[in-house]
Amino acid sequence: MKQRESKKRVMVLLLGFLGLCMQTAVYAWFWFKVYYPIVSSPRVSQDGYALGNGLKLYFRGHLLILGIYFILLLFFSNTYGGLKIGYLRPMDVFFSQIFALFMVNFISYFQIALLNNWLVRVIPMLEIFVLQLVIAFAWAYITNAIYMRIFPPRELLLVNGVYPEDDIVRKFSMRKDKYHIAKKMNISEGIDAIYKECLGHYDGVVIWDVPSQFRNGLVKYCYGHNIRVYVMPKITDVLLKGSSQLHLFDTPVLLLREYSIKIEQRAIKRLFDIIISLILIVVTSPIMLITAVIIKCYDRGPVLYKQIRCTRDQKEFRIMKFRSMRVDAEKDGVARLASRNDSRITPIGRFIRSCRIDELPQLFNILIGDMSFIGPRPERPEIIKQYIEEMPEFAFRMKVKAGLAGYAQVYGKYNTTPYDKLKLDLTYIENYSIWLDIKLMLLTVKILFTPDSTEGVDENQITASRAMENSGDGAKETTDTDISSK
Repeated sequence: MKQRESKKRVMVLLLGFLGLCMQTAVYAWFWFKVYYPIVSSPRVSQDGYALGNGLKLYFRGHLLILGIYFILLLFFSNTYGGLKIGYLRPMDVFFSQIFALFMVNFISYFQIALLNNWLVRVIPMLEIFVLQLVIAFAWAYITNAIYMRIFPPRELLLVNGVYPEDDIVRKFSMRKDKYHIAKKMNISEGIDAIYKECLGHYDGVVIWDVPSQFRNGLVKYCYGHNIRVYVMPKITDVLLKGSSQLHLFDTPVLLLREYSIKIEQRAIKRLFDIIISLILIVVTSPIMLITAVIIKCYDRGPVLYKQIRCTRDQKEFRIMKFRSMRVDAEKDGVARLASRNDSRITPIGRFIRSCRIDELPQLFNILIGDMSFIGPRPERPEIIKQYIEEMPEFAFRMKVKAGLAGYAQVYGKYNTTPYDKLKLDLTYIENYSIWLDIKLMLLTVKILFTPDSTEGVDENQITASRAMENSGDGAKETTDTDISSK
């Protein structure tokens, strides 16, 4: 097993390195054939346009230019997931490569302009981008085919507890190219029988909603026999993951503090919010103006939809969005999440929701301090009350200011269950850093163009989520707080 995983890791690294080298080679060709002659020439065009700065570079200078490009490409590809061969679907890898290449070429263009002391032609950079996209598309599908040929889907044993396994089976079945649930066993069949089955010809064991008195032993048994384990964490697990490890005496101690962002982190976060919101308000003002006119002309109703939401410590504020539903969408006064194919959404609303244009007025909420760019999405007071009744831990996510985008939006979907969204939001809260905010900002650009992240909530998912919440941490705190169990 270890040898197989080592080979897989080496292969992924080599294929990723090959892809980065090919993309850098395209840039290198245009650098030597187009941009370096411009930078190194002191000539001026007939219309007075500067053609060069007369900059002369030797071998190490060229190597530095290409090295910077390679490092930037590695950074953005890694950030957006453009190197996750076999982990992501080939189209997702290609989609990630698009954003990585765009960011790197955007930065590189201004780097060249800086070397030239003036702007240079954009067309060659666009040609670089197009050629790289062709290579990225072919690379994503070819490497995925090679990976799948050598490493077929993992055969997994699913062990579940009280909660039905349908939801987790559905999630794994969405990645049939990578995982296959070969057999399912319930904890009621006996822990000894499960231990014996774990030694079968499986590539891993999935532990799903298993009570702690069985889960702890099962995890240690698999670990001791070098068996890969996939565990769906409880709320307590997520909280403890963000704890600090102390060495006060001769036993490890995990310290879980009350959540508090340091004062310098709050200052930097607020500064980012003000600067970026101002820039985006200026840049998107034409889009907001056109959207407002179209909405008004469509049904003569109000352009903005203002709604009471809650931010840190359940403080209420009025969130602003472009109206995407009929004026009488909630005439009965009942708060409801948008469902898939919701008839209340207007044709214009469906478009602006899919493009996230409806969220743009929230830039003003960020500017005045009601929200931040990154944080858990703000919920309505009545929905929060409902969630807290079923899932008391939902209150934990309001320890921070609400955000335009967050961990749950980047790594989940619109129709991700509330229980799973809570775990994602708590992961952000317990692992907060300025760098994490920056990373999530970069990844948010990617999800703006991801269709499935705007899907409505399916009624079956709402029912399943409530069942899971009722059988989860809050309902079984005595059995799920299992770190100290043996």
